[in-house]
Amino acid sequence: MKKSLLKNFITKHKKLSFFLAAIFLLLLFLWLRSVVFGTSSPTYITAVVKRGDIEESVLASGLVRPYRLVAVGARATGRVVSMRVSPGSVVKEGDLLAEIDPTDQENDLKRKKAALSHYYASLVEQEAHLSLAQKNLARQKKMIESRAVSRANLDDAVTQVKIREAQIAQLQQQIVQAQIDVDSAEVNLGYTRIIAPSAGTVLATVVEEGQNVNAVQSAPTIVILGDLSKMTIKAQISEVDVLKVQAGQPLYFTVLGNSQRRYEGVLEKIEPAPEAIRADVSINPGMVGGSSALISSAIYYNGILHVDNADNFLRTYMTAQVHIILGRAQNVLLVPSDALRDETKEHKAWVSVLVGGNKVVTKQVSVGLNNKVMAEIVSGLNEGDVVITGSPDGVMPEPSDVHSEDEI
Repeated sequence: MKKSLLKNFITKHKKLSFFLAAIFLLLLFLWLRSVVFGTSSPTYITAVVKRGDIEESVLASGLVRPYRLVAVGARATGRVVSMRVSPGSVVKEGDLLAEIDPTDQENDLKRKKAALSHYYASLVEQEAHLSLAQKNLARQKKMIESRAVSRANLDDAVTQVKIREAQIAQLQQQIVQAQIDVDSAEVNLGYTRIIAPSAGTVLATVVEEGQNVNAVQSAPTIVILGDLSKMTIKAQISEVDVLKVQAGQPLYFTVLGNSQRRYEGVLEKIEPAPEAIRADVSINPGMVGGSSALISSAIYYNGILHVDNADNFLRTYMTAQVHIILGRAQNVLLVPSDALRDETKEHKAWVSVLVGGNKVVTKQVSVGLNNKVMAEIVSGLNEGDVVITGSPDGVMPEPSDVHSEDEI
């Protein structure tokens, strides 16, 4: 009876026995592995200290513009009867660009010349009258001596001479004014011929033949002319970076259409105020927003540079990516910037160095150039050292995990 009960107990709890045995074996395996292999070390992302070249620069962008950009306007009102150029035309100073119907200006000039001729004719007439009055006065003086005429006749002769002289003086002033009117009319007639003020390339024609232009209040633009042999770039430097740069620093730039071609140059000057100053309500009361708009917007200062464009590769309003060089170094020790910890204004920082594959040592290093991708190490590391830049889980060595150099 007892044997039957024991057999039933073993049969009923056979599965439980196997389960407990499996747990025991698993725990035994984990304990043996920890004894034999020890605790696994944390995994870090590392980089090897190597020698190389580094460049630190301030990045700014700007538009490529012609060195000389001129909006050629019309100072005459009328209909455009002829456009002599089109975009791309190369012109010399004095070339005819366009013509405005000169009919009104020609008629005005004719009227002014007619008025001038009338005054000249009147002057000749008055000079003849003056000559007669002077002769009459001389005759009256002789006759008064012989008492052949009365004193009143002499006085009348004197008065006539003075009247003629006054009329001549008035006509001379009218002639001067009429000559000014003629000169002005000739100038206005000349305004109907739009002339190139300088040599350059036509970048745009703003009006078309047959279009009316009105120059009463302002000079409407007819043609935009630019000198493409030399280009200007206004690089927008953020207020964060503007204190790092100064005139005379070397730079290079590329354009979006060809990032492989680099143009070398020099930062010629930095404008003292941002263009946003035009929105300052204290200077321009008509601006909306005023100082509050300035505070809420990003501030950029224009850095000016010029570049030769003899091959006409650069085009108007291309976007330029400008790199203003703060420093360059060659064949120096480099580490990823992510390896630096707590960098100070004195260019000191801490770096975690992996030694022997499982020990971490913190070292203080002197940092040279740092372009936020790579950093120059002036002292504190050797070529071939392995530095920690991160970890897969984002956890970096804590102070308790760090070994000092004395423990190595």
